[in-house]
Amino acid sequence: MTAQRRTALLSVVAAAGLIALKLATGLATHSLGLLSEAAHSGVDLVAALLTFFAVGVAERPADPGHQYGHGKAEHLAALAEGAILVLASAAIVWQAIVRLTGSSRTVHATWYALLVIGVVIAIDLARALTSARVARTYRSPAIASNALHFAGDLAGSAAVLVGLILVRAGHRDADAVAALFVAVLVLLAAVRLMRRNVDVLMDRAPAAAEEAARVAIVALRPAVDLRRLRMRQAAGRHFADVVIGVSPDSAVGQGHAAADAVERAVQDALPEADVVVHVEPQESEAAVRERAHAAALAVPRVREVHNVSVLSVAGGTELSLHLKLPGDLSLEEAHEIAEEVERAIRGAAPEISAVQTHLEPLAETAGAAEVSGDADAVRRIVREVAGVEPHDLRFLETEDGLVAHLTLRLGAGHALADAHARASEIEERIRLRLPEIADVVVHTEPGR
Repeated sequence: MTAQRRTALLSVVAAAGLIALKLATGLATHSLGLLSEAAHSGVDLVAALLTFFAVGVAERPADPGHQYGHGKAEHLAALAEGAILVLASAAIVWQAIVRLTGSSRTVHATWYALLVIGVVIAIDLARALTSARVARTYRSPAIASNALHFAGDLAGSAAVLVGLILVRAGHRDADAVAALFVAVLVLLAAVRLMRRNVDVLMDRAPAAAEEAARVAIVALRPAVDLRRLRMRQAAGRHFADVVIGVSPDSAVGQGHAAADAVERAVQDALPEADVVVHVEPQESEAAVRERAHAAALAVPRVREVHNVSVLSVAGGTELSLHLKLPGDLSLEEAHEIAEEVERAIRGAAPEISAVQTHLEPLAETAGAAEVSGDADAVRRIVREVAGVEPHDLRFLETEDGLVAHLTLRLGAGHALADAHARASEIEERIRLRLPEIADVVVHTEPGR
């Protein structure tokens, strides 16, 4: 028999003995406090029996029908125990109210009643400490719930002792008040117990464990691209579902080694965790950038997106971009749009862990008028640099000054880099020789 089951069995024996002791003394003295404690112990007996059998079920190894094991049996038992505690506390409250508002029977706070409650306190203390130690050692939620109940029993027994002492001093309602205190303790314990175990049964992500696993994975060297981390727990054991990205050029062995490293890192942070790692090929930066760009433009009132950068930071993927929004928006409205863009990008590219947005106002459309300019000088410069005549040459007067627009047609076989270099040289020479021109725009295209 394992330590968990031995502890549960001892709880069954202790609860049975305490029921008999409290019930006999409560009936003899007419003490509602002792009777409520007997009811509480009766609940503990049922709970201890549930725990005893649940721990036995939870210890069974995984089988074809229960591939994740039977650990949730403990949480089902703890949930049932919580429901019983709620019913018991309701019954205690009802009886206490009846005694406080009606004609109550005389409570005999005899010496042996005080002795019995003293023995009960000693037993409750021993049970609480033993169960807490075993629950910590084996991370058993069912044993932990027992430890919590025994601690509540200890506080309730102390309240009953105080109530009996006050009854001996002449305060006849003190026993019923003590019973109400016990009922409140029972109800609070039940609510905490049920909430915690419902979270587990509903697969609520354990926040602290998830953060510990994430930190362990991010700290790996060489770094891995953490795409997704999902976690749940049952019977003190954690289950992790991890998706990582590796270079598309990596061999199968390299991907397997990365998965093993992630599994070891999570198990070092969370001993006995069950870890499943799925390996995916990483997309190129261009593909991630394109998805993020499209997601950002799909957000209403985003007018332009540029300077999209994808960065690998501490094993994760981060993205920065510039957003152009209508200039008449308030900062609060612009910030809300930026947050919507960040959410849209994370939805389109889940591997992106952080998004940094730079907000810019969209410039109003500037007015311009076509004017005459020194076309001969511009043509000479184009012929000197490219050996061809410029096409579609025109001059525009704008708010920022005179702007020259022209088309440069180059022969077949020119590389883009060469075309760009010639266009840049033309722009620079025009600015130097014709300082009255504020800007030059050269459009390059293949010759016809």
